[in-house]
Amino acid sequence: MLPVKRAVGAEIEPNSTTSLLLKKPKHSLKIEEGNKVFNLSGNTMEKMDIDEDLHSRQLAVYGRETMRKLFQSNVLVSGINGLGAEVAKNLVLAGVKSITLHDVTTVDLWDLSSNFFASEDDIGKNRAFACVQKLQELNNSVIISTLTESLTKEHLSDFQAVVFTDIGLEIAIEFNEYCRKHQPPISFIKSEVRGLFGSCFCDFGPEFTVLDVDGEEPHTGTISSISQENPSFVTCIEDERLEFQDGDFVVFSEVKGMSELNDGKPRKIKNSRPFSFFIEEDTTEFGIYEKGGIVTQVKQPKLLQFKSLKDAINDPGEFLFSDFSKFNRPPLLHLAFLALDKFLQEFGRYPVAGSEDANRLVALATTINENMGDNKIENIDDKILHHFANGSRSILNPMAAMFGGIVGQEVVKACSGKFHPLFQFFYFDSLESLPTEPLDAGDLKPQNSRYDAQISVFGSKLQKKLEDAKLFVVGSGALGCEFLKNLALMGVCCGDQGKLTITDDDVIEKSNLTRQFLFHDWNIGQAKSTVAASAAGLINPSLHIEALQNRASSETENVFDDAFWEKLTVVVNALDNVNARMYIDQRCLYFQKPLLESGTLGTKCNTQMVIPHLTENYGASRDPPEKQAPMCTVHSFPHNIDHCLTWARSEFDGLFEKTPNEVNSFLKNPTEYTSAMKKAGDAQARGLLERVLECLGMDKCETFQDCVAWARLRFEDYFANRVTQLTYTFPENSVTSSGLPFWSAPKRFPTALKFSIEDPSHIQFIMAASILRAEAFGIEIPDSVKTLEGIATAVDKVLVPDFQPKKGVTIVTDEKTTAMPASSIDDDVVINDLVINLEKCAKTLQNGFMMKPIQFEKDDDTNYHMDLISGLANMRARNYSIVEVDKLKAKFIAGRIIPAIATSTAMATGFVCLELYKVISGGHKVEDYRNTFANLALPLFSICEPVPSKVIKHQDTKWTVWDRWVIRENLTLRELLQWLKNKGLNAYSISCGSCLLYNSMFPRHKDRMDKKIVNVAKEVSKLEIPPYRNHIDVVVACEDDDDNDVDIPLLSIYFR
Repeated sequence: MLPVKRAVGAEIEPNSTTSLLLKKPKHSLKIEEGNKVFNLSGNTMEKMDIDEDLHSRQLAVYGRETMRKLFQSNVLVSGINGLGAEVAKNLVLAGVKSITLHDVTTVDLWDLSSNFFASEDDIGKNRAFACVQKLQELNNSVIISTLTESLTKEHLSDFQAVVFTDIGLEIAIEFNEYCRKHQPPISFIKSEVRGLFGSCFCDFGPEFTVLDVDGEEPHTGTISSISQENPSFVTCIEDERLEFQDGDFVVFSEVKGMSELNDGKPRKIKNSRPFSFFIEEDTTEFGIYEKGGIVTQVKQPKLLQFKSLKDAINDPGEFLFSDFSKFNRPPLLHLAFLALDKFLQEFGRYPVAGSEDANRLVALATTINENMGDNKIENIDDKILHHFANGSRSILNPMAAMFGGIVGQEVVKACSGKFHPLFQFFYFDSLESLPTEPLDAGDLKPQNSRYDAQISVFGSKLQKKLEDAKLFVVGSGALGCEFLKNLALMGVCCGDQGKLTITDDDVIEKSNLTRQFLFHDWNIGQAKSTVAASAAGLINPSLHIEALQNRASSETENVFDDAFWEKLTVVVNALDNVNARMYIDQRCLYFQKPLLESGTLGTKCNTQMVIPHLTENYGASRDPPEKQAPMCTVHSFPHNIDHCLTWARSEFDGLFEKTPNEVNSFLKNPTEYTSAMKKAGDAQARGLLERVLECLGMDKCETFQDCVAWARLRFEDYFANRVTQLTYTFPENSVTSSGLPFWSAPKRFPTALKFSIEDPSHIQFIMAASILRAEAFGIEIPDSVKTLEGIATAVDKVLVPDFQPKKGVTIVTDEKTTAMPASSIDDDVVINDLVINLEKCAKTLQNGFMMKPIQFEKDDDTNYHMDLISGLANMRARNYSIVEVDKLKAKFIAGRIIPAIATSTAMATGFVCLELYKVISGGHKVEDYRNTFANLALPLFSICEPVPSKVIKHQDTKWTVWDRWVIRENLTLRELLQWLKNKGLNAYSISCGSCLLYNSMFPRHKDRMDKKIVNVAKEVSKLEIPPYRNHIDVVVACEDDDDNDVDIPLLSIYFR
């Protein structure tokens, strides 16, 4: 049973570990230190086939082949500090075969700033050993073992990829050479996080083949002409722009006339344009192009030759850039990390923050630089190196989260060949996150607290601000879980004055578990926010967190009222839809609160900082709406599988949800329902009545055999009769009014299907349709019909009448048509007849009869929903000779599944939390903030300053979208007009919500001039002001003295 949602949540007691929400099932868990395998069941684990319910979002990114390669991959993660823990977490969620955690050091207080698996109870324990149990709980299918002795080269031979997060350069070079010489080569990754600085180096061997450089679906185009020349010129229809690039390879199919191109041979293109391109092919001797044809991009493997670490240190080549305002930074950071390694060799420790050690590191860097030859840096920035030295011992959680996502994705690439590897060095810093005021050495001293690593970088003053902050995190899904973990480790809201409020109205599902790592299988069905809050409280028992189960919307402003918003320090969005983001954006604008926004899509992520009075708001720019296929294309002229699946989803909703709901609406109150239909009197009302009458009349099912018969006749109607009628109305040689062939690209001439009891896909369609029909009518489903043989026997009994196409049938062909036609002359007559027949049917029903509407649920493979939708789509695709898809691919498209993986989610939250330091510290300029777009598949990082908010000027007054003019006086209309007049503004219209309170053009509005504005609003708009609100907001349209419109801020008038 799902938990009951409540208006107000109780504060979670972070010290309580007995909460039912975190109760674990009993396992025979046995852990022994050393080289042991850990498994919650205590048994040897065999790799299972892909659990599509669990991995659906990840499969949408990687595909089955990559997932199977991951399931066979063994990975070593050496150095289980904060970064190592993040990498291991991401790989366990991805589902590799095994992970070995290597570490010879023990947990200390500084680890608690970044390693979310470690607690104060673990101090003194081996770091790998301390993490293994919690790591195993994330995915019991992954074999996790520990290695707590010194690592040797021989240990590496068992792995496909090895990751080092805490290793000296000398031994790293030795291990890297071994990995390169091993057959097959072992992919080697070395990554470090040092304060606000991070590095990553990849070497996947002397030769590494990338099978798919970007992971995008192959681009396609529908051909309209092909020339007979050398090179041949190909044009495509102008429905969609081509996404091809010069040098791409393509294959042709379904070309009529010039059939030589249908040989499956990849051909190279050049001079690619939006709707045309050339192919390097002589077609002068080919047949003459007639019509049709599809051109499809062919992904070409790419061979990479990696340098060894030893060679790359002195000749790093091109660095992967992230922030082009720091174009010269990577070479300096390359030098800084080399100098730090030298410092560790000489002194056996990290530089002490605020000491002379920073100057020692600068001296080492200067010496190394002198020996860099052609890669020597002309000017070394001592200030940057001082910051680097001061924070070098610290592993900050945001940096660990960010690099944990990057490194985790590189391991996936190494094991699968999917996506382009990082080639080969990547350096990053976020020095802008430091407080704007200079830090003195005393403020950086450790305080024997779990935040010492963070204090050594930012100082104790900022730490206090973090702890006393009041945050609102909206959403506790994948992003929300990562944010809670980060915030708990950073100490945000962990002080006496701090409070974190998180809200989410959703419950945990199985498909969440591959990304939302605070949840486990025993939490399925429980409230996300409550479970996440409890788990975050275990990461840091000092966290003050309240979990709510309310959707943040206009309907819950009694919960998230003015007092709630006014107390907030910052808002963090962890949402998955634009409408919710827009609402939160408007609330942050209204209350002038910083909003940290982020989102992910597969390997891509973006972050946007919305800072009061500095940056534009989230809603200032919008992506263009997705292009929708015309109604006639979906219903009669599909030319790709997306069209077929859109139609299939629409039919499912109509048959099993909308029509049963209409039937029930009629049965609950027949008189009221039929009266409403008569009053409407249009084609839509007629259509609804026809569907209700079909359900209760000729198509009413009383036995399961009736359901089978209905399903069989549906098959005939959809895939035979309708197509026969379409091709009768528009034969293959039809022409348009302009004399052009009717069936020209992109239209595809269809062929009716002939039902065959021998075709499993036909029988599976009947099975799914009849079972769902029985469910809608409340009919018992026999077990015998859940097999192909059983349903085939039932189908064999169904009589299918012959069909003859009719003349004069109207089929919509206008692509601009988006809805049903308006009422026709005979609609009223037909509706009256339908009502009479419907009333007769109602008298034959059993008392209390109701249908059971079925709402589409994509994530339950036992409910037959996707079986029917994929069956509908694929049979329709077969009609039109469109390539069919399997049920999983159908689920992605019809279920509108958003591809998602743990790595990009972790990286996004790392970027955001680096910005959180700036927001809470205060005093940063717009150029200090960073928005990010990243794509781990390429990899690509594009980091830039936010767009400043637009400033509007009038006389001596300036304002932006962030401003709200507050009047703390209960004014009359006349007084408000004068208040604006004093600012040089002439108001001609005042409105509250959707109601007009005043307009200078209406003489009767002058009677309102001496009434209080709040009273006018109550009278005119029937405004009900809740007791928690003490003001109203009005929108005023103004002109200046020259009659130019002036767009002024919202006015808030406080009346009590």
